[in-house]
Amino acid sequence: MSFITDYILKNPPVLLGLIAMLGLAVQKKPFSEIIKGAMTAAFGMVILNAGVDMLTGTISPINTAVQEELGVEVAEGLSDVTFTADYGGTVGLVMFLGLIIHLLIARFTPVKTIFLTGHMLWWFPFVLVAGGVEAGLTGTLLITVSAILAACYWSFMPWIMRKYVWAATEDDSFLIGHPTGVLSLFSGFIAKRVGNKEKSTEDLKVPESLSFFREISITGGLVIFLMYIVVGIIAPALVPQDENLFMYSVIAGLNFGAGLLIMLYGVRLLINQIIPAFQGIAEKVVPGAKPAFDLPILFNYRPNAVIIGFVVAMITSTILVIFANSFNVFGVTIVPLVITSFFECGGAAIIGEGQGGFRGAIIGTVVASVLMVILVGFSAMLFSSTIQNWLLIFGGNDLSLWAMLGRFISGLFGGL
Repeated sequence: MSFITDYILKNPPVLLGLIAMLGLAVQKKPFSEIIKGAMTAAFGMVILNAGVDMLTGTISPINTAVQEELGVEVAEGLSDVTFTADYGGTVGLVMFLGLIIHLLIARFTPVKTIFLTGHMLWWFPFVLVAGGVEAGLTGTLLITVSAILAACYWSFMPWIMRKYVWAATEDDSFLIGHPTGVLSLFSGFIAKRVGNKEKSTEDLKVPESLSFFREISITGGLVIFLMYIVVGIIAPALVPQDENLFMYSVIAGLNFGAGLLIMLYGVRLLINQIIPAFQGIAEKVVPGAKPAFDLPILFNYRPNAVIIGFVVAMITSTILVIFANSFNVFGVTIVPLVITSFFECGGAAIIGEGQGGFRGAIIGTVVASVLMVILVGFSAMLFSSTIQNWLLIFGGNDLSLWAMLGRFISGLFGGL
């Protein structure tokens, strides 16, 4: 079980390579095609992960510098490392049992989701176990409640989002399995009512001399460059000693742009292999099943919306964070959610754009950003003895929502 958990389920390239192999095998493809398809799908996921790591590695220093400037310290016992040291085995059991329940739901109910975002197969059991621990659950009851809730998330959230995703991509062959869910649903709901689909973010007209702004890598790199300059002035801890702020920002922008290019190439490679291979599983093993992929799959469809969403989310959330900290709204010092602003709010902007064009992307992202700050604030309050600081960095999304839901439901069983 540990081998399956550590080396397959938590290893997206291996997981998707095996799924591609299984899908092609049940279609009785030639051996050479099976090997080629499996390896290419795995390569695509490796490349995608490499791009995401570059993006995260560029964004994370901003968060760290702001934390230091605000005096926020990561206390022992409040991070993923320390919590996993105590409850890692429990999280692994929850993931394994939850996956069995998840596959049974796909096989025997109308909800035909197969969740394929490998790292989220770990992080949702992680936050749900933390919720159960906060509520006082232990042993078999903690594992059972957390596994059922994890299976419900993996099955139902991508399925609930499906029409919004299909509207944004004009492709109904896949779903999105990522904690952008609640932010994207609110964004899409609002954008549909206040937006205008006739004016798309992808149709923005710019002068020929500024046509380079149409490239997401260039635009993204310039945004990060400017962000580093501003944050470096406000929080000098961003720049290592003996480094020049301007050149450090230039390198950060270049790394971010290159990370976007690498990530999008991995997305294309993965989609080209895994969708045809998955048809075999959908036909033979779980009829009608749809694969739920990681969020970067969406970025290739409306790249301008991603950058717009990131900028709008950073501005909106930073204003709200300053307000919340100034008036001690949550009783916890929170920091700008740079990672969530790019990934989850970038996804929310794409969904908003699909429902309401340029205006929908902006207004939908503003609404998602407000919800993001509310979620991270309340979840940090409720998880003061387990994973508070982890949520301050990676929360403000479905992870925060499901953690709180898990804590509430676990509390109902706390006296048993």
